[in-house]
Amino acid sequence: SLGVECNILELDQVDDGANVQEVLSEITNQRTVPNIFVNKVHMGGCDRTFQAHQSGLLQKLLQEDSAYEYDLIVIGGGSGGLACAQEAAILGKKVMVLDFVVPTPQGTSWGLGGTCVNVGCVPKKLMHQAALLGQALKDARKFGWEYSHQVKHNWETMIEAVQNHIGSLNWGYRLSLREKSVTYVNSYGEFVEHHKIKATNRKGQETYYTAAKFVLATGQRPRYLGIPGDKEYCITSDDLFSLPYCPGKTLVVGASYVALECGGFLAGIGLDVTIMVRSILLRDFDQEMAEKVGSYMEQHGVKFLRKFVPVMVQQLEKGSPGKLKVVAKSTEGPETIEEIYNTVLLAIGRASCTRKIGLEKIGVKVNEKSGKIPVNDVEQTNVPYVYAVGDILEGKLELTPIAIQAGKLLARRLFAGSLEKCDYVNVPTTVFTPLEYGCCGLSEEKAIEVHKKENLEVRLCFMAY
Repeated sequence: SLGVECNILELDQVDDGANVQEVLSEITNQRTVPNIFVNKVHMGGCDRTFQAHQSGLLQKLLQEDSAYEYDLIVIGGGSGGLACAQEAAILGKKVMVLDFVVPTPQGTSWGLGGTCVNVGCVPKKLMHQAALLGQALKDARKFGWEYSHQVKHNWETMIEAVQNHIGSLNWGYRLSLREKSVTYVNSYGEFVEHHKIKATNRKGQETYYTAAKFVLATGQRPRYLGIPGDKEYCITSDDLFSLPYCPGKTLVVGASYVALECGGFLAGIGLDVTIMVRSILLRDFDQEMAEKVGSYMEQHGVKFLRKFVPVMVQQLEKGSPGKLKVVAKSTEGPETIEEIYNTVLLAIGRASCTRKIGLEKIGVKVNEKSGKIPVNDVEQTNVPYVYAVGDILEGKLELTPIAIQAGKLLARRLFAGSLEKCDYVNVPTTVFTPLEYGCCGLSEEKAIEVHKKENLEVRLCFMAY
């Protein structure tokens, strides 16, 4: 009725119809007919196509891809986004990456590469290694190494080394994008209509771009408590790895792997560290192992304050560091406590960066509670030309190698006819606490929930080195 040329393949009237149906199921995860593609974009069935017509999306898709400036625009310059962008460029597509870091309340910002490179895995592992080196020095005396000078740690020297390494990685990513002819724009991306985004730079200047397909790779940022003084006086992991002064006596709020890792290496370099825990350590990890990690940390000088949450942070003295009074309340009764710290580090979880990028303008579904984006098994959102990878995916693992793998495989499916999907099951992960902990598969608690206790056999094994 729109006067558009279309080709119809009736599977029951061709010799290899069953094979075609099998391939279609692999590509689209759809087992019903009609199965509609518009300019190589999988539309879905009859209802989805009518909905797209009513919203104006179908009319956009019916335009030739050449009507758009880019084949692919990736919003987010982290591990998953960069992997997808570079793979698409290798496959001969015209690609743009938009990346913009909104400064923290303390004014911290960083370069290209996302959380892992700048304020996550890389600096965390370097500081963890710094703490291990200090422990090795103590152990060395017992093995005959003699040194007379008092050994102490210099925070500023460590931060300079960490930031120099990160800076080299930032430059390497920019160079890699340039070599692959990927356009990199340091601007904040926001959808304004179907296939069109607005890019706003640091000066507030706006530019508009269009693309046939989009990949969302915006990642997550640390949450705040929502109590008096949290954003004014507390820091997060976004600030810690470039903090220009030694944090001194530190309160870490949270029991996530970020909280325990940061608390662990801060204690390892000789600081007075307390970790305030609302409920359990390392939620979603095996709890027997989580408690072993906690016990080891306590034996090595980390103090744990369990069943308490902060209700107010008040600045007593300015400085680098200053002095902060923390008021905390028991989760099991009316008891409150007060203590003075130099630094308060919040590590209570992360929020997906999906709220302010215009997804509502093009109809992309977002989980209202978590901010995460539901996708099918090929990382496609409910809007056919929009895909997502990385930590913003609902129900998927939040791991850098997973984001990289998903990004590469997505580009190959979109532009090289590949059918390979990312495997999110049984992926190993490591927690870099002072007692390092690696795991793969279900925790014992999750296994009981999924398979029932009577169907499980649990064994405790020890490894000798």
